[in-house]
Amino acid sequence: QVQLVESGGGLVQAGGSLRLSCAASGRTFSRAYMGWFRQVPGKEREFVAAINLSGSTTRYADAVKGRFTITRDNAKNAVYLQMSSLKPEDTAVYYCAASYSIAVVIRSSDYNYWGQGTQVTVSS
Repeated sequence: QVQLVESGGGLVQAGGSLRLSCAASGRTFSRAYMGWFRQVPGKEREFVAAINLSGSTTRYADAVKGRFTITRDNAKNAVYLQMSSLKPEDTAVYYCAASYSIAVVIRSSDYNYWGQGTQVTVSS
């Protein structure tokens, strides 16, 4: 089992920045491919960013490329999402997820464990 707890969400004006954190406990964090997803009411959960075991490989959704950065700290069992140049359309509940697969994955169905989510609201 892996427990994931997100933090860092909040209300920010358009153009601002936020840094989300995800603290992991339980199963070996360094063996988990990590991802961030987001969801708005009435829509499916969508991929935002993912990172490999060492942090050397990342993938991003086109909508956030160049504005968001995913990183991880295996010594602290944590993964982060630095969000800059935020837009109102970034408003969503953001979820951290862990996958014990063999590569960076972007489908939500490939992730085994999920956090409870943290709300990000971007005002115009």
